[in-house]
Amino acid sequence: MTAQTDTPGSITTVYKVSGMSCGHCEGAVSGEISQITGVDSVKAVAAAGEVTVVSRTALDDESVRAAVDEAGFELVGRA
Repeated sequence: MTAQTDTPGSITTVYKVSGMSCGHCEGAVSGEISQITGVDSVKAVAAAGEVTVVSRTALDDESVRAAVDEAGFELVGRA
């Protein structure tokens, strides 16, 4: 899912991530994704297995996949 947000020019994308089970997992994934150029905010929810990313431009899925892999989890795809 990709949608415009209230902030002009920003894009919200929701990704499905497998393996997250706690707040520590959420923090690890959020921390890695937040380092991608153009990312404004990241919210990971382990219970839903989702990560919501707000960015200034559309993100390259492979960059997000690499960040999630670095955190030790698997990017399943977009929600």
